[in-house]
Amino acid sequence: MDKNTIIGFVLIALVLIGFSVMNRPNEEELARQQRYNDSIALVQQAKAEAEAASKKANEVAKIDSVNLNDTSALAKVADIYGAFSPAVVGEEKFVTVENELIKLTLTNKGGRVYSVLLKDYKTHDSLPLVLFNGKESDFGFTLVTNNNRIVNTSDLFFDQVGGITKDAKGNQTLTLRLKTEGAAYIDYIYTIPANDYMVHFNVKANEMNSVMPAGTNSLDLQWYTKVRQQEKGRKFEDRYSHIHYKFVADDVETLSESKDDEKKISNKLKWIAFKDQFFSSILIADGVIESANLKSALEPETSGYLKSYNADMSVEFDPSGKKETGFRFYFGPNKYKILSGYDSDLKGDDKLLLRSLVPLGWGIFGWVNRFAIIPMFNLFNTFISNFGIIILLMTLVIKLILFPLTYKSYMSTAKMRVLKPEIDEIHARIPAEKAAERQKATMDLYSKVGVSPMSGCLPTLLQMPILFAMFSFFPAAIELRQQSFLWADDLSAYDSILQLPFVVPFGFGDHVSLFTLLMTVVSVLYTKLNMANTATDQPGGAMMKWMMYLMPVFFMFMFNGYASGLSYYYFISTLISIAQTYAIRATVDEKKLLATLHAKRSSNAKNPKKKSSFMERLEKMQREQQKAMQNKK
Repeated sequence: MDKNTIIGFVLIALVLIGFSVMNRPNEEELARQQRYNDSIALVQQAKAEAEAASKKANEVAKIDSVNLNDTSALAKVADIYGAFSPAVVGEEKFVTVENELIKLTLTNKGGRVYSVLLKDYKTHDSLPLVLFNGKESDFGFTLVTNNNRIVNTSDLFFDQVGGITKDAKGNQTLTLRLKTEGAAYIDYIYTIPANDYMVHFNVKANEMNSVMPAGTNSLDLQWYTKVRQQEKGRKFEDRYSHIHYKFVADDVETLSESKDDEKKISNKLKWIAFKDQFFSSILIADGVIESANLKSALEPETSGYLKSYNADMSVEFDPSGKKETGFRFYFGPNKYKILSGYDSDLKGDDKLLLRSLVPLGWGIFGWVNRFAIIPMFNLFNTFISNFGIIILLMTLVIKLILFPLTYKSYMSTAKMRVLKPEIDEIHARIPAEKAAERQKATMDLYSKVGVSPMSGCLPTLLQMPILFAMFSFFPAAIELRQQSFLWADDLSAYDSILQLPFVVPFGFGDHVSLFTLLMTVVSVLYTKLNMANTATDQPGGAMMKWMMYLMPVFFMFMFNGYASGLSYYYFISTLISIAQTYAIRATVDEKKLLATLHAKRSSNAKNPKKKSSFMERLEKMQREQQKAMQNKK
C-alpha cells in the first residue's frame, strides 16, 4: 500500500468520524427517541393483551355441550358474558323466509339477516342476484350488563320462538329470542310482507332492566356490509355506489363515492342506505337514529367487491319492554316508482325521500326527469316492451316538442348568414384596429334589420335542461338494466363490439362501443353542418371551429364506458337534428329572407325605434373608449 492510499483511507476515516460526531443526537433527541420506543412498547403490549383477550373469547366460544358440565368452563363463560352466558354456546342454524320478491336467510347466531336474494334480478353474468351473504355483512347491538360486562349480539345464539306465522294478508312473522340466565330476554321480530321489499324489524325487551345498568335508554348498533359488483362495468357502477343518509326533517346527504370517506354525525338521522348503482340495503328507524359514525372504504378491483360500508349508530332502547325499538329494512332495487311510493302517504317532514337514491340530477334537471321524462317513459312502457323502441319514441317526442326552438335557432343562423356580405363590407371598411367602431357598426346593422345575435343562443340554452336530464336518467333507470337492443345486450352498461388487448388512456377503456362511435360520427357531421358558414376571418373564429370539432372526440372518450342507452339516445337525437336542419333549409328561401330583412330595415328607418338600454350602454362605452384613445394621442 503506497503513501497516497494510506492518506486517502485516513482522510475517509476522519470524515466519517467527524460526520458521526456532528450528527450525534443531543440529550433532548435521545429523550424523544426513548419516549418513542416506550410508546411502541406500550402499543405492542396492548396488542398482545388484545390478542390474548381475543384468544380467550375464542376458547370460550368453542366450548361444546359436553364442556358445559365443566365448572371451570362455565366460570369462564359467566366471567366474560355475564347474564348472557346461556347464549354463548350453540349450533348455527338457518331459517329461510321469502315472498314473491325476496328470499331472506336468517341465522340464529346474532339473530341477523344472513343473506338476501332478489328474485326478479340477475347479475351481469346471469347468476342469482345476492346483495350479501355470510360474512359479507354483520349486524349487532352492543349490550352492557349491570356487572359491567360488554357483549355483542352478533356473537350470541338466539332461539327461534315457535314457527313462522302467517296472517290473512300473507305477511310472515318470525321471532328470534336472546335469552339470559333469568327471565330477561330480547326478541327480534321480523315481519316479511307478502309482496314488498320492505321488511319490518322490531326489537322488544322483557325485564332487561334487571340485567342492564339503571338508566339505560339507548344501545350502540353496528352494521357492516361489503357491496358486491353486480354489473359489467365496474368503473361506472362504482361511480354510483355510496352511503346515503337522511337527517330527521332535513335533506339527504352522501359520503364520497370516489375515495375512502368517514363522517361523524351528532344530529338525528331517519335512515342510512348502503347503495350501489341499482340496488340498496336501507335501515329506516321508526323513531330516530340518535347519532352515527359512517365509513366507506374502496375495495380492490380484483376482489369482486366495490366498497365496504360501516355504520356505528346509537338508537333508542327501552329495557323494560314497554316500548319496542322499531326499524324497517329495505332490500331491493333503486327503482324510482317503488321508492317514491313509500312517500305517497306521508307529508312534510315525515317524507322518507327514498327516491333521492335514484340520481336524477339536481335542480331543474331533476324536475324535468320527475315530471316529464319518467312519466313519458312509464307511459310508453305500459304497451311497449322493447326499450330500444321506447327510447326512439321518447327521442321523437322530445325533438318534436323542441322543434319550435330548433326552427327559431336555425332562422337566427340563417339571418346572420344572409347578412354576412354586409358584415364583410363593414370589416373591409373599418380596420381591425378600430374594434369598438367595427362592433358598433355591426350592432347598428343588426338593430336596423331586427336581428339579435343572442336569439340563436337562447333556444339552445332552453334545450340544455332536457339534455342534462337525459344524461342523468339513463344511468339511473334500472328498467334498462339487462335490456338488449340490436347489438347491445344491456342498455344500462356499455356495448362492446371489440375487446382491446390493452387499456386506452383518458377514460376510453379496453373496449370499443359502437353506439358511442355512431354518436361521435353524427356529432361531427352535425358540427360540420352548423359550422359550414361560420366566418373564420374574425378573431378566434378558426380556433372556435376546431374546438367544436374536437368536442365530439372528447365525448367519445367520455361516453365509451357509459350506458349504451345514453349513447343511443344522443345518436338518434343528433340524427334527427340533422334531418330537421335539412328539412328547414329546404323550406327557407334565403333570397326572400334577405329581402324581408331589407324591407324591415327600410320600415325601421322611416319609423325609428327607441334604442334599447343595451345599445345605449354599448354606444356610451364606445364613446368613452374613443375619447380615452384621443387623450392618449
